[in-house]
Amino acid sequence: MDHPGGVAEQFTPQGRVLGLREYGHGNVNDTFLVTVEGAAEPHYILQRLNLRVFRRPELVMGNLRIVSGHAARRLALAPMAGRRRFELPRVLLTRDGRDHVIDPGGSFWRALSYIDAAETFDTIKDAGHAGEVGYALGMFHTLLSDLALEDLSDTLPGFHLTPGYLAHYDEVLERRGARPSPEVNYGLRFVAQRRAFIPVLEDAKAQGRLRERPIHGDPKINNVMLDTATGQAVALVDLDTVKPGLVHYDIGDCLRSGCNPLGEETGDWERVRFDPELCRAMLQGYLSVARDFLTETDYSYIYDAIRLIAFELGLRFFTDYLAGNVYFKARRPEHNLVRALVQFKLTGSIESQAASLGAIIRDLR
Repeated sequence: MDHPGGVAEQFTPQGRVLGLREYGHGNVNDTFLVTVEGAAEPHYILQRLNLRVFRRPELVMGNLRIVSGHAARRLALAPMAGRRRFELPRVLLTRDGRDHVIDPGGSFWRALSYIDAAETFDTIKDAGHAGEVGYALGMFHTLLSDLALEDLSDTLPGFHLTPGYLAHYDEVLERRGARPSPEVNYGLRFVAQRRAFIPVLEDAKAQGRLRERPIHGDPKINNVMLDTATGQAVALVDLDTVKPGLVHYDIGDCLRSGCNPLGEETGDWERVRFDPELCRAMLQGYLSVARDFLTETDYSYIYDAIRLIAFELGLRFFTDYLAGNVYFKARRPEHNLVRALVQFKLTGSIESQAASLGAIIRDLR
């Protein structure tokens, strides 16, 4: 692998690189913040894509350029009310006009604009924060609502197709087995009891009840950037998973990540719960800008989406633990097992509140 500093020089047409440091803590890519002297924008983001996950990085970059360009045009035509701002990261080019660099070791690098005076959080602070996270996802869906699906590539075939994750889980379990422990046994039982529910959204799509639209694919709360002065959502970042799909996957993922006050990296998995009031605030924020393109049938599957996506992520973490931690970065051997237990506990909490969550969704229609 080339040193990231050498790669950064290629994305710096003016000025010189002053500094480079690791930035954020994503589970897939390696991210750095680059500081530049003598350029119009003093910072930008440099990333090394995980090619084990994104096997067609050129398609990822194509989607990024299409989506960020489309959103910028929409925003230019209809400026934000008041002094509010909103943006998506822009793809930056090298000195010779390319959108990526492949280093001598074969690593794939790209650069993105830096969202200034903004920050992210791993857990929701309060209902106001939840509303802003919902607003950001609603803005994203609204900005892309007129983007033709055929313009987007499917960069991750099978992503968010829960029946496929179940098939992979079965294959890993048959091939590698599972070392018994109370936690592993809990996970095995949890999955076994929910197998019949897993195709709920894909069945609805096959029946024509739900239709595909452009989706973010990974709108967890730490991908929403808030203005450091106002606390307002100003950007939705990490667009590698943008693709055609069901907006329900995005809605479910956003609520799953935002309505767990302990956060998905907590080790105290037995205390994890889904907070219905944060759910209400987040849906209100989302619907404040996205209400117009949801159908009555869309509303009828929101609860299923919340439950399914929490379960789906738990299933993916559990499968990766059983497979030997080959997909998600793990800081210790049991890390993905604990992550799975957090999501399973969250799923159980969602299920126990089905009636009240259904009432919240009906109230907001």
